[in-house]
Amino acid sequence: MRRRRLFVLLGAVLAVAAAVAFAVSAAGGVVGSAAETATAYFRSWEDGDVAAMSRLVDRPPEDFRAWHEAMGGALGVERLRLEPGKVRSTGEETAEVPFHGVRELEELGEWPFDATLRLVVRDRRWKVDWRPDTLHPLLTDGRTFHVVEVFRPPAELVTSEGAKIPQNNYAEAYLQPLRDLQEEPEPGYALVLRTPGEPEKELLSAVPDGDVQRTTLSRPVQAAAARALDGRADTAIVAIRPSTGEILAVADRLKDNYSAFKDTFPPGSTFKVVTAAALLRAGLDPAAQVACPGTYTIPFHRAFRNDGEVARGTLSFLDAFAYSCNTTFVKESIDRLAVPDLPETAARWGFGRALPTGVGGFCGTVEQTDDPDLRGANAIGQGSVVASPLCMATVAAAVQSGTWRVPRLVSAEAAADIDGAGSGPVELDQGVVAGLRQMMRAVVDHGTAAGAGLPADLSGKTGTAEVPGGAPHAWFIGYRGDLAFSVFVKHGGAGSTGALPIARRFLNGL
Repeated sequence: MRRRRLFVLLGAVLAVAAAVAFAVSAAGGVVGSAAETATAYFRSWEDGDVAAMSRLVDRPPEDFRAWHEAMGGALGVERLRLEPGKVRSTGEETAEVPFHGVRELEELGEWPFDATLRLVVRDRRWKVDWRPDTLHPLLTDGRTFHVVEVFRPPAELVTSEGAKIPQNNYAEAYLQPLRDLQEEPEPGYALVLRTPGEPEKELLSAVPDGDVQRTTLSRPVQAAAARALDGRADTAIVAIRPSTGEILAVADRLKDNYSAFKDTFPPGSTFKVVTAAALLRAGLDPAAQVACPGTYTIPFHRAFRNDGEVARGTLSFLDAFAYSCNTTFVKESIDRLAVPDLPETAARWGFGRALPTGVGGFCGTVEQTDDPDLRGANAIGQGSVVASPLCMATVAAAVQSGTWRVPRLVSAEAAADIDGAGSGPVELDQGVVAGLRQMMRAVVDHGTAAGAGLPADLSGKTGTAEVPGGAPHAWFIGYRGDLAFSVFVKHGGAGSTGALPIARRFLNGL
């Protein structure tokens, strides 16, 4: 029995020895296989065991660990997944294994790559023939990878439709403050490849989307306003949506840092809209007959005259407004209005108020006085009366809608956050508003704006404001549908010749 067991054991040992001898001889005396070495290397690599990897590498370079640290912790690699392909023989003692890898980066997410593990026989064993491009195929010729911070662009302002604001818009003085108010953008990250002597190349990025802030500007209205001012200096257009107070356009080419929102100027006869509102409220009907002499002298005080001292005799109050009779407005205001009436009416129409547009603004002022000469001048938009172009656009908008509203360039919430809460809407006397609509329509139909090539359904009011030391300021305000506007030309002369052509160009460009 013992002899039989001895023969069996001896046979098993001989079989193992024969198998080893076969493996060694089959590989020309090499112990193990390329596949075994590759499998062990990939396993250690996924585990992050650089020491074990180093033992499998043929003569590992001194910076072997540094390379793996640079491609691991320095890039924020949280996990490495490797998918080896099949071993391919490339010679008697060389082989290679193509593989697919995915590095999961802390800041950037997945970063896939494809590379090749090369193997070579050294000292009768299969070893990894390592070089930097084993880590990634781009790591040749001194190239390196880096994760860098990148910053998104500042908030982009867009129109109410979400479109880009037209170029050459003449609105930058109002848009830049909105950009300046944006918080510092949060940084993002990018994976870049650096090659000596070349610009770095971005391979992967994760940058927060830039903020987009909608303004109330309408792209077509803004474009039309800007084009209407091409070639015109010291001019501004402000357009408003009467139903909401949204500023649809601001094109400002005023010189010397003047602002169509914050600076005030004598509004001339455009202020007769406010004076007419006070007179209508005091009981003067649009159809009432009034006098329009060429000149009128307040008893024991100064004289006022019409443009060219034109006398129109007796006519309706509506036509006195349409023809902009200064003498009529001075006389009727002195006769019918108490001292506080005009300033109080102006206050209901926005005067004396800050305008929290989101970039600031101011309407204008009217001094309360018992001086008849100043009261007469105030009645025709001279004297102590001053208004911004923005203010006069709100006046036109209030006639159209029947409600005076605070104008704004951004959402109501954003405007309140930036400028503080403004006053709420002011419901106006609807009888007064109805009369003003008739009167402003008559201006375009047969008054001072007739025959100017304006749209047939437009209502408006011209204004010529005398100022010391220069030509008059030219004004035109009006509305059409749900759009109201003011045109102001500093030292532009008469409203009918200085402002009306610009208004026509603006309206025809819509």
